[in-house]
Amino acid sequence: MSVDTPRRIVLLRHAKADWPQVSDHERPLAERGRSDAPVAGRRLAETGIDFDLALCSTAVRTRETWKLAVQELPERPRTVYEDRLYEASLGELIALLNDVPDEVSDLLVIGHNPGMHALADALAGRVEGDAAARMNRSGFPTSAFAVLTFDGSWKSVEHGVGTLVDFWTPHD
Repeated sequence: MSVDTPRRIVLLRHAKADWPQVSDHERPLAERGRSDAPVAGRRLAETGIDFDLALCSTAVRTRETWKLAVQELPERPRTVYEDRLYEASLGELIALLNDVPDEVSDLLVIGHNPGMHALADALAGRVEGDAAARMNRSGFPTSAFAVLTFDGSWKSVEHGVGTLVDFWTPHD
């Protein structure tokens, strides 16, 4: 696959989590999260994107979100549970994207805020339609996702490289 291949990145924030007396990393999904995650999965399926790879944070709420969402996809992509996604800074998220193999053209990242919102904002040098206005108005709520496109290798991912082409939230 050429490094000039058009690529897509979908940034999915985990579904709504509960606040039991456990460490933040171990927080499970709340009831609303368990109902929203499959809805997000169905909407991901409707995009028609055939993901080559899913990178999922190791936190319980992201793993549970992915387990429910992936059941709605026509095919399960290769999934890597990535410790670096938990509590990642913007720079750490970009570095993680720079490590994606170039044979991957369509990537799904299941992570946390403020990272997912910051990454979508940082990568979006261009915007189609009202996607940015909708994303910024909603604040990137749980179960929401942004779709960005760019050309080039994953090593070339940096601020402004992409186009924000869609933003979806389950409670619009």
